[in-house]
Amino acid sequence: MKKLICLLLAFTLVFTLCACGKDATSGTEDDKKISNDDATSQGDQNNNEMFDDNGIGQQDSIIDAKIVDISAGIEHTVALKSDGTVVATNITNSYFDEGQCDVDDWTDIIAISAYNHTVGLKSDGTVVAVGKNSSGRCDVSGWTDIVAISTGFHTVGLKSDGTVVAVGDNALGQCDVEGWTDIEEVSSGYDFTVGLKSDGTVVAVGNNFYGQCNVSEWTDIVAISASFENTYGLKSDGTVVAAGDTWFGQCNVSDWTDIVAISTGDGYVLGLKSDGTVVSAGNNNHGQSDVSSWTDIVAISAGGTHSVGLKSDGTVVAVGNDDYGRCDVEAWNS
Repeated sequence: MKKLICLLLAFTLVFTLCACGKDATSGTEDDKKISNDDATSQGDQNNNEMFDDNGIGQQDSIIDAKIVDISAGIEHTVALKSDGTVVATNITNSYFDEGQCDVDDWTDIIAISAYNHTVGLKSDGTVVAVGKNSSGRCDVSGWTDIVAISTGFHTVGLKSDGTVVAVGDNALGQCDVEGWTDIEEVSSGYDFTVGLKSDGTVVAVGNNFYGQCNVSEWTDIVAISASFENTYGLKSDGTVVAAGDTWFGQCNVSDWTDIVAISTGDGYVLGLKSDGTVVSAGNNNHGQSDVSSWTDIVAISAGGTHSVGLKSDGTVVAVGNDDYGRCDVEAWNS
């Protein structure tokens, strides 16, 4: 009888231990699942929270930060990632490398703009810049309360109160923006500056040799883009107006319709249509206007002689002059 009782007690103890072990394992698996789900949700809300104090991605194997914006400069291309970091193409000719691609340590960036320098807007309203600093175009460390940036031979910043600041070359008055108010968007040309006001009108200062600043009669504008010798305005009905040099036919945009974004380079202009395709007008000596086959595009940027497009899946396409590696964006797509 004692032997039977002992056997029963032993069996009961083994069964209890097995059940507890199973519950503990299930709890661990559930806890892991909940932790991963929470991290994914937090990452969607703020990708910067996906990194621990050491900057190591806690979910690198699960979620890769995708590209959300692009900017084509003169000799390089930069891209903003969803985690607030920035990547840049490598300039293969050291003569043109002036540090404009040294963005590897940038964090918390929400907007970018490239020329022969690179400028980044941080989420706290401050601005960082690297690259060629002729005439002080990179002297932006004291800027605060900035909500938008644009680069040319100078750098322009839009403040949250609708006023504008500018640094860099001012030989032709392109930085004379102190009196501007009620501005919603800014765009830097080579040596002039354009501002879009909240009432849909446009103001401009700087070089007007080609008539690129003749925008005072424009109305119903929702977006602007300035380049070397041209200014373009996107109207609320999806059409586009242009001012400035017409040598390469870059102002032949009167028949464009259904446009949702514009970007202009050196003697040419790109237009993004609502269906994700892209149209172009003007100079095509390097193939920078060969964008008719692009589809599923959500953002465009025209550089000096190359064009870049961002697709809805976060991949990037580029055409045009690839000297110095400015179109080498394939690595970003892997």
